[in-house]
Amino acid sequence: MPTSIDIITMNMVLSGGDSDHVALLPSNFAILPNGSGLSGGGILEVRYGGSLLTVAFQISINSVPSSKLSFGSVTTINSLIKCTVERIKSTVMCENS
Repeated sequence: MPTSIDIITMNMVLSGGDSDHVALLPSNFAILPNGSGLSGGGILEVRYGGSLLTVAFQISINSVPSSKLSFGSVTTINSLIKCTVERIKSTVMCENS
């Protein structure tokens, strides 16, 4: 099953604990304007088109390259992505209020 780093493990590593068995893989997101463009005079003109959110995860599930994803793993990954996107959206909406 895919895992994320929980706060207890993160605090343990930050306090000098052994990090050899902690799989820390890159994850990231980017929020870009959707609907911006340059006007004729080269000035950025903002049109109301919303934003484009890109989310990327690298998740270690199984060390055997030929193994197949289980339904439970796919469900967990979908849940992780959905939860992350909802948190980002909630944070951005709070900032704009």
